[in-house]
Amino acid sequence: MDINNSSMISEFVLLGLTATWELEIFFFLIFLLSYAAIMAGNLLILVTVTFDFHLRSTPMYFLLGNLSFLDMTVSTITTPKMVTNFLREKKTISLWGCMAQMFFLHLLGGSEVTLLIVMAVDRYIAICKPLHYTTIMNRRVLLGSVLVSWGVGFVHTMSQMVFTSTLPFCGPSVVDDIFCDLPLVLKLACTDTYVLELLVIADSGLLSFICFVLLLISYTVILVTVQRRSSGGLSKALPTLSAHITVVTLFFGPSICIYSWPFSSLSVNKFLSVFYSVITPLLNPIIYTLRNQEMKAAMTRLRTQHVSSRWNF
Repeated sequence: MDINNSSMISEFVLLGLTATWELEIFFFLIFLLSYAAIMAGNLLILVTVTFDFHLRSTPMYFLLGNLSFLDMTVSTITTPKMVTNFLREKKTISLWGCMAQMFFLHLLGGSEVTLLIVMAVDRYIAICKPLHYTTIMNRRVLLGSVLVSWGVGFVHTMSQMVFTSTLPFCGPSVVDDIFCDLPLVLKLACTDTYVLELLVIADSGLLSFICFVLLLISYTVILVTVQRRSSGGLSKALPTLSAHITVVTLFFGPSICIYSWPFSSLSVNKFLSVFYSVITPLLNPIIYTLRNQEMKAAMTRLRTQHVSSRWNF
């Protein structure tokens, strides 16, 4: 389809959650506080894992620190823009700002999918092969796993964005969401995007669903294995595994709903977008700190050391 450059749009309009001024002020305060809590909670995990030797040398917490970094970054890509838009009459984002937002969302999303799989493998080895755990999950393997997760995220986002960034957009320019998301932006292209839509469903929706099922199966295998060995071992492993399963469900649930049927006009999509970009990064620190005795003990040690150092000074 031949389109003149003069007809190309330079920005998109984000409709957001509401057009009512009173609700916008309410949402502004709620999401501003939520973003502050996301940054504080995930930074607390990062600082604790970094400065506590026991956690820093434990593979699970090394991976958890990387998960917290991804959560902070995902939220930073979407939430500040959403919060400031609540105070603006014209809620716009530039064309390339929109492309950048989608690029980084899928980069981090693909990285987080891979990292969650690595965390499941880590739990399987720790529980089912405890004598070989430190040998298998050594520092080299951990660093390699993190690099691979970023590599997978890059391939995932490039496989979609390399085509999306070349699409012509000549109007309409209204995105009915809180941030730019691939399915909604593709619907605005001034050309046939059927093949690209199928690619998004396969690359994001189907892949998320398959990974989610495989992760649930892996955790089920771990639980059954532990139960067969000893009921006492199950009670010890259950808190950690339940935290992992909860995080996996919170992450994959919205992704599967958004990208498995990405081109249907569901009003629930905005809620899922908020859940993915705000609620999940907010809940992850709560799940991993309040339900984790080692993490709470490490935080207590760091607080005690900090108070002691200030008293000695």
